[in-house]
Amino acid sequence: MLAACVSVPEGPSVMVLPGSGKTFDQFRYDDVDCRNFAKFQIGGTSASEAAADSAAKSAVVGTAIGAAAGAALGGRSGAAAGAGGGLLLGSAAGAGAGETSAYGLQRRYDYAYIQCMYAKGHKVPVSGRLTSSPPAGPSYAPPPPPPPPPPPPPR
Repeated sequence: MLAACVSVPEGPSVMVLPGSGKTFDQFRYDDVDCRNFAKFQIGGTSASEAAADSAAKSAVVGTAIGAAAGAALGGRSGAAAGAGGGLLLGSAAGAGAGETSAYGLQRRYDYAYIQCMYAKGHKVPVSGRLTSSPPAGPSYAPPPPPPPPPPPPPR
């Protein structure tokens, strides 16, 4: 149930712009091709599917461990209480694990998508400092001129 709270987009979370000399139709074609490439690179599953899978597995494991611990400590009634507690803790852990898993998969998907689109000649914006004028000269003073040569020896 907590896995439903994890929401991850089903595509790239980065911006890519059409390359110079590329038509918008070429961009759209390459976008679909690169989305498929990126999905294949992360195992053919989307980030949200992986998150839901991870959360469900953690809930099942938590329930089983809780039931085993409850049975060991309190018999049959302890097993039921342990299973309930294990389900709650396993679900909470599963939500966290699912979110972490989804974030890692989304990042890997984005990297593969960017590489593919860049290789096809499209523009990938990067973060950095923008300047409107060329940078100033060196920030250090030039060295002083060399001293004059010594006078000739007296005759």
